[in-house]
Amino acid sequence: MKLAVKPVGQWRLGTRLALALGALALTVFVIVGWVMVTSMQTFLDRRLDDQIAISQQGAAKEVEYHLKVSKLPPDWFAVVYKVENGELRAQPGDQQPEDRAEFDAIARKALNGDTFETEYLRGDGKFRLRACEVRENEIVLVSAAPMNDRDGTISQLVTVGVIAFLAALVTLVVGGQALIRKGMQPLSDMADTAHDISSQDLTDSGDLAVRVDGRGGGVEVEELREAFNKMLAHIDSSLAARTAAEQRLRRFIADASHELRTPLTSLRGYADLFKYAAANEPGEREKHLEKLRSEAARMSVLLDDLLLLARLDSAESEPPLRQEELDLAVVAEAAADAFRAARPSHALEVDADTVLMTADATRLRQVLDNLLTNAAVHTPPGTAVRVRVTAENGSAVLRVSDTGPGIPEADQARIFDRFYRVDDSRTRQRGGSGLGLAVVQSLVHAHGGTIELTSRPSSTTFTIRLPRLVGNAGPPRSPQGNAGPPRSQN
Repeated sequence: MKLAVKPVGQWRLGTRLALALGALALTVFVIVGWVMVTSMQTFLDRRLDDQIAISQQGAAKEVEYHLKVSKLPPDWFAVVYKVENGELRAQPGDQQPEDRAEFDAIARKALNGDTFETEYLRGDGKFRLRACEVRENEIVLVSAAPMNDRDGTISQLVTVGVIAFLAALVTLVVGGQALIRKGMQPLSDMADTAHDISSQDLTDSGDLAVRVDGRGGGVEVEELREAFNKMLAHIDSSLAARTAAEQRLRRFIADASHELRTPLTSLRGYADLFKYAAANEPGEREKHLEKLRSEAARMSVLLDDLLLLARLDSAESEPPLRQEELDLAVVAEAAADAFRAARPSHALEVDADTVLMTADATRLRQVLDNLLTNAAVHTPPGTAVRVRVTAENGSAVLRVSDTGPGIPEADQARIFDRFYRVDDSRTRQRGGSGLGLAVVQSLVHAHGGTIELTSRPSSTTFTIRLPRLVGNAGPPRSPQGNAGPPRSQN
């Protein structure tokens, strides 16, 4: 049975780092060992040469007069050569080797005046040879010292070095792997967190509260942990936003279905009445037909608001607006004239400065109409309503306020929600579908502006701030369009 061996690239990072560290350490150990052994060998050779030289210097006088060496350390060899008729002749002695060929060769070289050292191999082992002239061109002494101690020392050094380096290598690999595993534990924790996240069902809850805990691991691991947690927080917020958007969409669809069902039911009922009147009471047909038109108009307004909100929500880059240069004061006056004609029960005051800007005049008019209608519907007759247009800090500011009973604090947070209506305690009559202020907020945001609500009993104000995008406001505008002082109209 063959064992499946994973390729090196599939090994764990800690194992690969430990093995790479071991290979690097092994290379360093080999280099250090080679340098150490070579240095020791050179040192021992030099010391042995010095010993031979000292021995030859001590025997120089005896060799010069007696042509022999009588005092030699054990296992040493010495051969004395004398030049006779231009040839070297070995003199008899007690400690001479059986094979003198190497001794003869080095003696001839020594006649040139140089000192020669070399290694000599024989059956008894390896020797270090050194030749020197005792008397110039007449007597040469060649000595040989055994190299057993030197070789034994080198061999022992190699053995000790190999054992020490192997022990150090094993310790380095094993200990290094343990340290690397400990240092990479934060990365393993991140991997466990990722596996934990992948095992969760995020389709419904959208809650991703899992984070990587712990500290340590170094600066790089801290940065990675922080980036990982930031990524999880971003995913969590995105999931929460998506879940909230889906819930809003579900509520929106349910509310829209409910709002559309009411006029459709009314249309069906009036259609049945119209059919009955056409057959039995012709005089009632026109009244039922007018009811049909009224409900159809109501449903048309609701559908237009829903379509506008959908278009504003789906605009990814630029909102569906027709930008043009306009005077916000002119838009406010037109909305005020229409309000006075439709709501004579409410006194309206307009205080508008000339504010030039770039915007969609039709949509700004819709914003004003919705705010004024909201003020009229949710306040009793005789309530004063005021519209003010100014330029502040480079922005166009539009304020619509009334002196009605105000909006309860509990309702102010949701006043701009779609299909949300304030309870009956604030209203004298109910009307609308709950989309008016939602449309206002969406249109203001589409223009890059903001809308704020401040309300208390006897004072409710909607403040809209819009970017102007064109030059500064001109002089105050007169009713005829000429420059003149600000004015108020009731």
